[in-house]
Amino acid sequence: MKTVKIGDMSVPALAVGCRRFNNISVEDADKYVRAALDMGANYFDHADVYGGSLSETVFGGVLAIDPSLRDKMYIQSKCGIRKAMNAFDLSTEYILSSVEGSLKRLNTDYLDVLLLHRMDALMDPEEVAEAFGKLHQQGKVRAFGVSNATPMQILLLKKHVTQPIVINQMQLSLAHCPMIAQGIYTNMDVKSAIDTDGSVLDFCRLHDITIQTWAPLQFGYQKGVFLDHPDFPELNRVLGELAEKYAVTKTAIALAWILRHPAKMQALTGTLKIGRLEDSLKAAEVELTRDEWYELFEAAGNHLPVNPQPNQARS
Repeated sequence: MKTVKIGDMSVPALAVGCRRFNNISVEDADKYVRAALDMGANYFDHADVYGGSLSETVFGGVLAIDPSLRDKMYIQSKCGIRKAMNAFDLSTEYILSSVEGSLKRLNTDYLDVLLLHRMDALMDPEEVAEAFGKLHQQGKVRAFGVSNATPMQILLLKKHVTQPIVINQMQLSLAHCPMIAQGIYTNMDVKSAIDTDGSVLDFCRLHDITIQTWAPLQFGYQKGVFLDHPDFPELNRVLGELAEKYAVTKTAIALAWILRHPAKMQALTGTLKIGRLEDSLKAAEVELTRDEWYELFEAAGNHLPVNPQPNQARS
């Protein structure tokens, strides 16, 4: 399995998203987790709110069956979304209580990584620093990161947080790549030139923060998967041709497009099917050429400035 660096950890370039574990039994989760580990996919992504917290509980049931599996994997979870209150909360008390809940549900003594799930408008960085300090000192969290955060929000945190910020989990896919497109269209009078995230991609590369990509097969915000979608005929045509060339699925090619970027990002998978996970992991074996990467980029609707098109405003 191709690896990327997250802090001082060398981890698989493809992580296993566990958001939907609430939809399967502990027995099925056990089979899935063991299969993932056998395939070299040992980085598991959680959040305290996934499945109303049941997703962590089901995963914890797997570790209850065989506690020895814990030493073979990396477990990451997130906190900060209070769905019951329809609010965000990054107070010291909430972060600490969220982690305690996750540890109990996951049947583990520690998290390899904790991410702040969404930025809280009322966030006090000193409170976050206090929580991170206690969790790190107690050995309950080994590394820390953020999700959906801008460079300035990260810098604000770093003013007080002493632990390195090692991850920024962001939405990125072939059909949703403004963080990449903006750098190409800079200083042009088109929509794609608008900097909506503070040059977060370049910022993270400069500060050794690994970008984890969520929804790597979707377009827009939870609008659906672009694979075989009628709105993306050209993209699916190119994906199909490259899938045939490399003897993998279109899913693998779409993920390989992310892994080809020199930022060395980690892509999250989301399937609960062992066969589909295996197909996804083959992305790590595909090294797209520069021309193929740009061909996919254009097929997704991103027309390069060297070859302007009438609908260039689409990003």
